[in-house]
Amino acid sequence: MENQILWLNRKEVESLLDMKGTLKVVEEAFRQHGLKKVQMPSKLYLYFKKHNGDLRTMPAYLEEQDITGVKIVNVHPDNPKKGLPTVMALVILNSTETGAPIAIMDGTYLTDMRTGAAGGVAVKYLARKNSKTVGFVGTGNQAKTQLLAISEIIDIGEIKAASASEKGTLAFRDDMEKKVGCDIIVKKSIKDVCDCDILVTTTPSREPVVKDEWISEGTHINAIGADAKGKEELDPMILKRAKIVVDDIPQASHSGEVNVPLSKGLISKNDIFCELGEVITGKKKARTSDSDITVFDSTGLAIQDVATADMVYRKALEANMGMKLQQF
Repeated sequence: MENQILWLNRKEVESLLDMKGTLKVVEEAFRQHGLKKVQMPSKLYLYFKKHNGDLRTMPAYLEEQDITGVKIVNVHPDNPKKGLPTVMALVILNSTETGAPIAIMDGTYLTDMRTGAAGGVAVKYLARKNSKTVGFVGTGNQAKTQLLAISEIIDIGEIKAASASEKGTLAFRDDMEKKVGCDIIVKKSIKDVCDCDILVTTTPSREPVVKDEWISEGTHINAIGADAKGKEELDPMILKRAKIVVDDIPQASHSGEVNVPLSKGLISKNDIFCELGEVITGKKKARTSDSDITVFDSTGLAIQDVATADMVYRKALEANMGMKLQQF
């Protein structure tokens, strides 16, 4: 019934989401983006400077699947000190026929999973096929889902990790070793982590933490942390050497890894090779040599949220899960 809204809490969303399924719907969402079959305005931001945080709204419509919705999400780096997640989110799905809301669900875990899946899709299309070693700079929740996704794409031989908190890095190791079946080597130096085939950066840094001279030819980098104006994790000289693949050019230009180098004139939009959807659809081929350095600039797209939330919603209906709320 159109006046009923399905509410799904975090535990219910977690029980319905797995990385294999998330990878599948996120890759298809990127493919639709590459085919220009989506409507997706760039994120809107509200900045709370005195609280070191922001609030974002992210609407999207996937035309071919005929699904639409919006995510409301915050980023507050100081939240862990208060016992709260850095990122918390809510996703609303709407009927495209009437506009009525049909589902509301916790989007916190969903955000972690769909962002991890985007990194996995990027590795599938951009990393060298013989990649074995994965390095992590930053070891929070996002690093965990990046690792889960990458482990579904390649046969990982070695994992190295470092972060600003040694305690956090040790917790990452203890949590993830059993889940991915591979030893995780804790490093004190970011430089030591960068000697790898695939590098994943998931920090909230506003200045580069990865230096150009640490990156060897052939490396693929998932640059995940820069998702708002002023954030950057990579030495801009890395971008000058690399083929830069973004999730969405307009959004990445103002909030992705490229946003600071673009604003300073260190690179231009002509230095952005393409969007990930163009690689998935075969319109562009980013890696043409094992010596290419590739960078995936992930800002997080609303199409990822809507596609993943729709999968969760359909699974919930099949399993008769969630609470039905009356709107009117």
